[in-house]
Amino acid sequence: MKAYLKSVLNSSVLFFSFLTNAQNHNAKITVKNNLDFSRREVVSVKGKLLSNLIKGNKTGDLRIRKEGTQDYVILQWIDYNQDGKLDELLFLVEVSAKSKSKYEIVFDKTIPLAESSISTYSRFVPERTDDYAWENDKVAFRTYGPDAQERAENNKPEGTLTSGIDLWLKRTDKSIINKWYGENTKSPGYYHIDHGEGYDPYQVGPSRGTGGVGIWEANSLDVSKNFVGYKTIAVGPLRTVFELYYAPWTYYEIDETKRISLDLGSNFSKFEILYKSNRPLPNLTTGIALHDNKGEVKMNRKEGWFRYAEKIDGVFLGEGIVVNPKIVADAFLDVPEIKGGSNLLVMTHPQRNKLVYYAGFAWQKSGQVANANDWDTLLQKQSKMLAKPLKITIKAKK
Repeated sequence: MKAYLKSVLNSSVLFFSFLTNAQNHNAKITVKNNLDFSRREVVSVKGKLLSNLIKGNKTGDLRIRKEGTQDYVILQWIDYNQDGKLDELLFLVEVSAKSKSKYEIVFDKTIPLAESSISTYSRFVPERTDDYAWENDKVAFRTYGPDAQERAENNKPEGTLTSGIDLWLKRTDKSIINKWYGENTKSPGYYHIDHGEGYDPYQVGPSRGTGGVGIWEANSLDVSKNFVGYKTIAVGPLRTVFELYYAPWTYYEIDETKRISLDLGSNFSKFEILYKSNRPLPNLTTGIALHDNKGEVKMNRKEGWFRYAEKIDGVFLGEGIVVNPKIVADAFLDVPEIKGGSNLLVMTHPQRNKLVYYAGFAWQKSGQVANANDWDTLLQKQSKMLAKPLKITIKAKK
């Protein structure tokens, strides 16, 4: 009987402690999903909303948990201009279709930060000439720098001349960039062979890869050369962000910065093309490589998604671009005589020195898609999520 009473007493104390701690919050967050499918996404709090939330507290003490529980979510802070002041708080949410999820904010440094075994990642890669590579738990990408360009222009080994975006087909949720590059230094060509985690069979060449840009004029596409500089802004469990800089290009003397970000769980990199030019641009155009032109193209102008479905080494690969349909001027196929230069092109109206779109892919061996219909579904969902982002409201404790 004494043992029983002691057990009941201990349980009561723990339950009371839980209730007390559960009520000890500084604010509540409600995340609303207006779409008819469940969503697991990275969301953010920034600007004035963030300032009001933090007021009087230390950012390092902040924690977020699901309402009424002790289940704390993954957090990430970002300082975009790297001035020492945190600009944005990211956290991972899950919201069922047509419903709301509620979270609580507490400031308590004694609570361990939630951790994850999977993450986003990006870095400059000098050991393979000068690539810049980025990835999350689903996809990986890379593009090329000035050393690779110089090698190509002077017929040296390991040369690559393109501002197109390369795809690395991975089938593990773990980070592969460091491993693949490391093994490639010991055994050149390592990442072109699938050792159980995926490989790089994708050919960019003079094409746009998946998500490169250019200007369409006089029935041809003018493009930049390789990037000339970079800046890594953030690498974390929820989002990686970096910038690539390009030398002025074309008759319009475009000064271009690509700010690229990739969230955990997403198949799509976000491209923010920031540019200045000496003359007004006729358009800014992004595209997808058509490789041997044997795949299937689909363009949904109404919803703002455009895709190519092909097979590489006999396995399905879907590539796609998602953009606000209101800024799309045209979409068409460009199949020039130059080998490897064919693209599905999406032409956009110039938008006050900035263009935003999403580009990505899904590979059959990753287990995410089996065919083109599956890929179309992912593209449709992405376009709907952009049109109707999760709505966040924060109510401070009175």
